[in-house]
Amino acid sequence: MGQNFTGFTQDTLDFMWNLRFNNNKEWFEAHKHEFLRDFQAPMKALGSDVFGRVSADFGARGFIHKVSRIYKDARRVRGGEPYRTNLWFSVEGPSEEWTSVPVFWFELKPETWSYGLGYYSARAETMGKLRARIDKNPKKFESLIAPLDAQSEFILDGDEYARRKEAPTAKTAAWYNKKSFSLIHEQPNGEELFSPALAERIAAGFAFLMPLYDYLITLDSDPAPPSTVG
Repeated sequence: MGQNFTGFTQDTLDFMWNLRFNNNKEWFEAHKHEFLRDFQAPMKALGSDVFGRVSADFGARGFIHKVSRIYKDARRVRGGEPYRTNLWFSVEGPSEEWTSVPVFWFELKPETWSYGLGYYSARAETMGKLRARIDKNPKKFESLIAPLDAQSEFILDGDEYARRKEAPTAKTAAWYNKKSFSLIHEQPNGEELFSPALAERIAAGFAFLMPLYDYLITLDSDPAPPSTVG
């Protein structure tokens, strides 16, 4: 099991808000100890705790986990704000192109926290392969997503094509028309952030979504559908 998570604190939220309004090197350097103690340390503990729980049950999948950096990529610094006011961790399979493969994640922002499973930016070819699989066996995909209808933790999110594609069944239509997608739970920051039970909730959510991860992670090994070749 990974490092035990004891909860974020009000100091975590205070630091995020203060950084939002003082996003500059001078302020950050003067308060770096608060970042390390109140923001980075509990985020790393949560990531390690969740990763340990997931690995105990699903270790054969070879997952790794990563925690984001507070420093923005220099190419993305706009308006003179060099620091992120959000942090996240991911649990994923090793990949050179993490943005285009399904990953589990947790993210904390000043206003909200969220977690789930999805793509940062799925390739068009990957989504084409998903549609091809659904076309080949829509009942199998309907069976896979059926548990989602009986729960209220996660919703399907993501941009859709402007011109809708004709799905083989009504139940698969929402998935069939996504350019990229995530199954996400998001809620306002509150007392749950301050409890060690947050790690258990996230790990349980990841376990619930694991069958869908197993289905998605193999998409790129499918042959390219004719519409995406060349």
